Amino acid sequence: MTRPRAARWLCVLAVPALVGCAVLERARGDWWALDRGPSGQAPDPAATPEAVVQVYAARAVSWRGVFAVHTWIAVKARGAAAYTRYEVLGWGVDRGAPAVRVNRTGPDNHWFGDRPEKLVDLRGDGVDAIVAKVEAAVAAYPYPSSYRTWPGPNSNTFTAWVGREVPALRLTLPPTAIGKDYLAGGALAGTTPSGTGVQLSLFGLGGLAVGWEEGIELNVLTLNFGVDLKRPALKLPFVGRLGAP
Repeated sequence: MTRPRAARWLCVLAVPALVGCAVLERARGDWWALDRGPSGQAPDPAATPEAVVQVYAARAVSWRGVFAVHTWIAVKARGAAAYTRYEVLGWGVDRGAPAVRVNRTGPDNHWFGDRPEKLVDLRGDGVDAIVAKVEAAVAAYPYPSSYRTWPGPNSNTFTAWVGREVPALRLTLPPTAIGKDYLAGGALAGTTPSGTGVQLSLFGLGGLAVGWEEGIELNVLTLNFGVDLKRPALKLPFVGRLGAP
């Protein structure tokens, strides 16, 4: 192997290692005491009368953050004084708590020290109709009392479900959203979360997705490998996207 090629492979291997180190450093000590305040990405409802829909992703808590992100949805109807945040959490589900949680925290808050990435930001005319569809999709989520970290249904299964039910979101989840490929009812085929493609899935453990927004993704034991053709980038486990934002 030539030196330039070896250097390129070293860089590729170093990125996931650095990501893992950063996540584990955040998980050290009292992770529950880490920053959970607003990140400043959701517009102030008092100054924003228009309807807003946003979707966020942040690295999961503790060691899970090496592999996966946690995702959620925040909506605000026209003229509403506050956002409504929807997400799925596993904490307490085994003791009878619902998996779907509403307004556990603010719409754009840090997730235990990690500043979330904004995946969707819709505002203005026509968004009130999308808010209504999101709320209907949340109400119809097929696993309101169930949670399984791997391979799903989990928080990313929930967000992907809403995306499939509301294709106007054009939701593209990162490859680190483990659980997004778990199709409801054990279906072997369905649309991609963006609604712009199709995917095959074997209980979320393996499969293939092809879509205009997602590109091509191969699922191997819930780890995603792929290529984004619309916004050129590689999609890799642990790291996420490498390429155009």
